[in-house]
Order: sequence, then structure tokens, then C-alpha cells
Amino acid sequence: MVTVNEAKEKIIANTPLLPTEKRNTEASAGYVLAEDILSPMPLPSFRQSSMDGYAIIHSDVTDKGISLKIADEAKAGLTTAQTLTAGTAIRIFTGAPVPEGATAVIMQENTVVENDQVVINEYPVAEGKNVRNIGQQVKKGAIALAKDTFLTPGSVGFLLGMNVPEVEVYRKPRIGLLVTGDELLKQDEPLSHGKIYESNSAMLVSALGQEGILRVEVKYAKDDLESTMAALQELAEKNDVVLATGGVSVGDYDFVGKALSGIQAETVFYKVRQKPGKPLLFAKTSKTLFFALPGNPASSLVCYYEYVLPAIRKLSGRSEFFLRALQMPVTVDYSFDGERDEFLKAYANQASVTPLAGQESFALRSFAVANAIIYLPVKQQNVRKGDLVEVHLLPF
Repeated sequence: MVTVNEAKEKIIANTPLLPTEKRNTEASAGYVLAEDILSPMPLPSFRQSSMDGYAIIHSDVTDKGISLKIADEAKAGLTTAQTLTAGTAIRIFTGAPVPEGATAVIMQENTVVENDQVVINEYPVAEGKNVRNIGQQVKKGAIALAKDTFLTPGSVGFLLGMNVPEVEVYRKPRIGLLVTGDELLKQDEPLSHGKIYESNSAMLVSALGQEGILRVEVKYAKDDLESTMAALQELAEKNDVVLATGGVSVGDYDFVGKALSGIQAETVFYKVRQKPGKPLLFAKTSKTLFFALPGNPASSLVCYYEYVLPAIRKLSGRSEFFLRALQMPVTVDYSFDGERDEFLKAYANQASVTPLAGQESFALRSFAVANAIIYLPVKQQNVRKGDLVEVHLLPF
């Protein structure tokens, strides 16, 4: 049995970085860059107005109330070059090219139009005011986004604004999921005595979807060694990570551990000194990582967030593997006995965190409204209202 921290260290140490792939930039959010992106152009590529107003020569404004003749109009998308002469102004709109000779843009709120004249009610006017200069965001040939950048919707917009149509990224892992348990029913089957509806697969597929993994191969196996081995072997041949839910404890019908040994997977650790989720197994072959998760749904989901998700993020090139952690005051007293660290389903607001009712390993109702997990090591077995506790924020 290993500690929580030992389990996390072993998982990260045994998790490689996946190969790279080319992706269309518009579909790259959620991936990690595997290359520096050099800007193919300056951004902006021409001087732009950042306001609706009037392009002027700033030195023409020698006092408030100066009047300038309106000589022309410049709108966004204008392709004809314009030149501004002294003593005149050009009506201009946000994003439009700033005319040659213009040195500033006065926002329209600081002007009054009288016939074909514009009165400037601002003084002094700084040179370059409200003008976006060529290359102000990034110069041509400069590093626009560095390797290992996690791409966001903002990244996609930035890259496409420079006409970067595709990027080299670390690919996301292919995931296989094995569900075991003869007591399990599919959703369209009638309920009978001793049976329960299987929900772990959809729960884990949904969690993986939050990480941008939208295709998961799901298989089901009977509670016997031969079926479990065959399913694990088939999943391992096609996937980078194989998750198994159920069949990992010490019961007569728990075959996942034996099946992993049967397909020559090396067990890195089995059992973690924690509650819930003690019977977690982590194994590997040269090509595949295996996580055997407890069958109890709350235990399974805790183990996913605390152990599987960090491995997926490392495989995908992320530099921050674990759930965001912070110290928060707890709203109630809480204590526990034993020698295992505890993970508590919880709800956190901006000021504090509250453990939810229903902490049993089978209870998902509390997880259905939780947005955080409280981590209490054994040394913190007795906490009082207002004490600081470690909170892991769930990804939403």
C-alpha cells in the first residue's frame, strides 16, 4: 500500500509524453503546442484606429475648440490608401486604416460636428493617441506563442488572426474503458432483484469529455478471468490508457488484478492509503497505462480526478497535472478515525468550503452537486469550523 503522495509521484514518473500531430488551428483549443509559432506577419499589419472618431494631426490642435474641415471618411475594410493634410480631419471608424500623415484619433464623444467642420473639445492631444501601430501585438518573425503553451479559445483567435491555419500539438491519449460486474444492467433493461443500473462508464466518459477526449472505447466483461483478460488485452492493443471500473478488490469475483498480470502488465502499485478509493491499481506495459478503479461510483470518480486526470494531462503535454489546489476555511467541524487520508465531496464558494452530506463510497448524490474535493491527511483528522483545509477544485 502506498500513500496518496507516493501514488501521485509514481503515476507521473511512469507517464510518458505522447507523440505530436498536426491539427487545424480552429480545432486546437485544449491541446498543447509542440512548437514555437513564429508570426508570419506583423499584427496589426497596418495602422488601425481603436476608436470611432476623427483622424487628425495632433499638432493641429493648439487649444480646445479648434475646428478642422472634414475631408473624407475611413471605414473598416477600406483598401484605398488615404492621406491627411494639415488643418483637416478624416471621419474614421474602429479598425479602419489610419490615413498617412495622421498622428492621432480623437474619439467622437470629444467632438462636435458643425456642417463640414469638426470641433475638437480635447487638448492637449498626445501623438499616437487611439492608434494601433504596426506590429503592436507581435512583430513579423517574433515568437507569437511559445512551445508548451496550452491553447485556449483566445489562442485560436490570435493564431487565425495571423493566418496560421494549422499547428503542431501533442496528441491526446486514446482511452479504453472496461466495465465489469454481473450485477450491472444497461439503461434499457428492466430492473430485477439484485441488479443495479450501470452508470460508471457514462460518468467517466463525461469526465473525459471535459478534458477534450471525446472518443472512448467502452467494453463490458463478465465476472470471470478469461473474459476480463480478453477485454483488457483487446483494449490495450488500441489505446494509450485503459481504465477498468470494478473487479479490483479482494472478492472471489474480482479478476482485474489477476487479468492484468495475465497480459504481462507490470503493477506499479496496488492500494492507496485513502478513503474512499483504497483498492486503486496502477499498472503499465511498454505501450499502455492501466488504472483499475473501484466499482463504487464515488470512489471511482475520486480516483479519476486525483490520479487518472493528472496522467492524461501529462500524456497530452500539460505542465500543470493536478486539480487546482488552494487553502480554504471549512464551514463545519469534521473528524475521522483510522490511518487513511480522506477525500470529501464538497461545495466551495469564494470564501469557504463545505463538506456535503453523503460521503459514502457508493453515494453519488453529493458528487452530483459538488464542485470541489477536500483532502484531509491523517495528521488533520480533527478540523474545526474556520480551520484551513486543502481544497481541490473540480474542472468545469
